[in-house]
Amino acid sequence: MQTRTDQVNAHDGSFDVHVWVPDSGRGPGILLLQEVWGVGPYIRKVAEDLAALGYVVAAPDLFWRVRRNWEGAHDMAGLQASIEVASQFDGAQGVADSGTTLAHLRALPEVTGGVGSLGICLGGSLNFALAADEPMDAVLSFYGSQVPDTLALMDRVDAPLLLAFGGKDPYIPRERVAEVERAAAGRPNVTVYVDERAGHAFHNHEAPDFYHEEAAADLWRVAVDFLGKHIPVRP
Repeated sequence: MQTRTDQVNAHDGSFDVHVWVPDSGRGPGILLLQEVWGVGPYIRKVAEDLAALGYVVAAPDLFWRVRRNWEGAHDMAGLQASIEVASQFDGAQGVADSGTTLAHLRALPEVTGGVGSLGICLGGSLNFALAADEPMDAVLSFYGSQVPDTLALMDRVDAPLLLAFGGKDPYIPRERVAEVERAAAGRPNVTVYVDERAGHAFHNHEAPDFYHEEAAADLWRVAVDFLGKHIPVRP
C-alpha cells in the first residue's frame, strides 16, 4: 500500500491528513477518526488493516490546534497526558475538521465507490455527531463516550450505523449503553453491538491495560462484515 500526508485547509489554518491507499490504487473511502492518543501506532495499524481490505483511508490530526501530531504513549502516564491534551480540544471544531476531511476524502482521485467513517473512542463520538449532518454510506463508532449524551442526534442519522461498546466499560457504564440500546430499538439502520466481556478501548492492541484480544477480534469481524455489506470493495 501507499501512504502520504495531505495538507487540508480549515478556516483558521491547515492540518495534516494521513492517507493510506490500497495496493489496487483505488477503492471506497473510510474517514478514520482518532482516540485521545492521537494518530499513533494503533490508529496507523487500523488504517493499514482497512487499506489491506481495499479501502482508501484518511485520518486527520484532530488535535492540531492544541498539539500538532500528538502521539501519546500507551501507558497510564501517556493516557493522562493525552487526556490533558484532549481537555483543550474543541469538540465542535473537531466535528467541523472531520467534515472538511470527509470532503477531501470524497474528492481524492483514488476514491471510488462509497464513503464511510470509523471513529474510535473520541472519534466514535465525533463521527456519530458528524453523521447527523453529513450523508455517508456507513458509520462505525467504537465506544464513543458522548454517544449516550447525544442520543437525540440519532433521529438525524440516515446512514447504516454500528455503535459498539464494552459491557464492562468504566467510562461508559452499562446502564448508559442500555439507553443507547433503547434509543436504537426499532431503527432498521442502527445496530448496537455490546461485548459484555470487554471494557473501554478494548480493540486497542497497543494499550495493555485496555486490550481484550478475543473481544477485539470479534469486534473487527463484525466491523469488516458491516463495511462489506454497506461499502463493498469492488474488484
